[in-house]
Amino acid sequence: MANKLLELVNALGRDAALAAEYEADPDAVLARYGLSDEQKAAMKAGDCAAVAKLCGGDSDSYYANNTTIKAYDHKDDEY
Repeated sequence: MANKLLELVNALGRDAALAAEYEADPDAVLARYGLSDEQKAAMKAGDCAAVAKLCGGDSDSYYANNTTIKAYDHKDDEY
């Protein structure tokens, strides 16, 4: 069985549009991924240890979820 929470965490790290949608309406994104109430609560609380555990790691295992990496469009930046 696929881990929907891990799928969401990974998607948030690679999809800037999803990350922006999550910031604007986390409940809608969490519902769309079909997470349990426990998973939703951990995400909304920003509880990295709980999210790591629910993703299948232990509380010290932040490899997949301690940070959401956002992609930014830097087309207007001057170098």
